[in-house]
Amino acid sequence: MASSPVTNSQKPVFVVTGPSGAGKGTLISLLLPRFDVLRAAVSATTRPPRPDERAGVDYHFQKRTQFLEGVGAGKFLEYAEYVGDLYGTLKDEVEKVLKSGKHVLLDIEVEGARQVRDQYPYPGSVSIFILPSDPRVLLERLHQRKSESIEQIRWRLDRAEYELQQSTLFDRWIRNDDLDRAVAEVVSIADDARGGGRAREKKDFEWITNYGRGLQAEAQRLYDELHQQKG
Repeated sequence: MASSPVTNSQKPVFVVTGPSGAGKGTLISLLLPRFDVLRAAVSATTRPPRPDERAGVDYHFQKRTQFLEGVGAGKFLEYAEYVGDLYGTLKDEVEKVLKSGKHVLLDIEVEGARQVRDQYPYPGSVSIFILPSDPRVLLERLHQRKSESIEQIRWRLDRAEYELQQSTLFDRWIRNDDLDRAVAEVVSIADDARGGGRAREKKDFEWITNYGRGLQAEAQRLYDELHQQKG
């Protein structure tokens, strides 16, 4: 039997999304200790745990069959497949946070964010898209990881282009150049039960449009570099 939907309409679900390199993970790790009204829901995933991850704390690690059975039973608020693994938010986890009197914070992909918005339209959910101001900064952050090839970085930039197209559907945009300022902006949004309104100005739309052009240029440059390497 599918679990009941989240019913606490007075506590909106806050969704934070951004492409790889946007810094949302670091932002959230700083945000939660400073703002105890927010609490992250523990996600489920089919990927294997990393050495420093704890089951039930970092993720609910599930076999693919178990995950898909949960999807079929309606146990997930949202789910999506990313790089071959399934990720999703269990409704029970969201209900647990809401019953504790906290706001739910979800760090999910754009597909999951769309599912949350469909089930809980604004102000039942408030979606926040995070980016550094300049696409070159995004690329620098990916390079600094030193764990991915140029081909993998190029894939992430292509993915970021798609995510940027979806960003116009989000309620708020935050430029994550200064972490303290970005954290303060998220706190300001969460402080207002209605999410502070859709504070998107014409200049913000122009920024997003120019950002897309910049991402395309960086992706093309990486493609040329990759082509030269393959020679």
